[in-house]
Amino acid sequence: MNRVSAFAAGAVGVVAVALLVGAVVPGALADPTDDGPTRPGHVSIAEVNIAPGEVTGQSAVLQVETRLDHRGNPTSNVSVLFRAVDAESGMVATTQRVDVGSLEDEGERPVRANLSVERQGGYRIETVVYRDAQRIDTGGRQVSGLSALTPDGARTAVRFTEAEALPPLSFSIAEGGDNRTTLDVQASLTNNGDAPSEDLRVTLILRQAESNIVAARTDVDVGTIQSLRTETAGAELTVPAGYNYYIDAVLWKDGVMVDTARSAANLDPSETISVNETRRDVELEVSDFEDGPGRDRPRPTGEPQATAGSDTSAPGFGVVVALVALLGAALLARRRSA
Repeated sequence: MNRVSAFAAGAVGVVAVALLVGAVVPGALADPTDDGPTRPGHVSIAEVNIAPGEVTGQSAVLQVETRLDHRGNPTSNVSVLFRAVDAESGMVATTQRVDVGSLEDEGERPVRANLSVERQGGYRIETVVYRDAQRIDTGGRQVSGLSALTPDGARTAVRFTEAEALPPLSFSIAEGGDNRTTLDVQASLTNNGDAPSEDLRVTLILRQAESNIVAARTDVDVGTIQSLRTETAGAELTVPAGYNYYIDAVLWKDGVMVDTARSAANLDPSETISVNETRRDVELEVSDFEDGPGRDRPRPTGEPQATAGSDTSAPGFGVVVALVALLGAALLARRRSA
């Protein structure tokens, strides 16, 4: 065997051994273009949006949307944890975890959750993004004033009318008397919405202006008010005569207070009040506001009454002064006679 043949046989042997090792030991022959395992792309929170959902008398659903921004290579095993933390106590009120899965395309992807919380106070809504059970980003928003959310069953576009020609509350004298006056109170309501509103109720309250005593109160069922229509609801209320009153009206729907209005009724001819006027002290007879046979008793006039045996004449020389004068004269006459 010459040298060339020996060299060729050795080269063939080396190649054969290499192929055998590559077949027996996986990965022994690595691809020179392989950079190793693919690194996952970048995922972060772009923004967090919160909107009210279903609202009841005690709870409210917060619809939370977190938008994830994905860049680079595909990212797998992504999840988002949503939680509501009480703003006052710092305690976690509720949590919800959403599995996102894999993010393949670059861009933003919305992830949504519904968090049910009590309809009061405020909360911090936090979102935490995980990849392979590792936290990679956090975000959040603050919400407050949940008690102002109107329950679904009480939502209405009806409000007390606000117009110069048609005030929200008006009254007239239905019947007058020395001790009692009956007022015909009318409340004006306008539906500013696009749909009819029904099951409405108005409470009318008359309060004595200076004492805040409730003199009369009644509830009036309104019924249905069509879209863009104005209706009135009223009742007659009897109160003690000669006093000034605030007229308060409360609009209710499904047991929830929707709107309020106030006016003034001046039944005292000598004094007047307005809605924004500062209260002052006046004479008040509580018995005028009591129910029962004695409620029509006349009010005291405030004039002092003379008692039996009282003397209303001007003071002068009485009997005692006369006796003193006589005693003095007797002493003087005795001195002269001595």
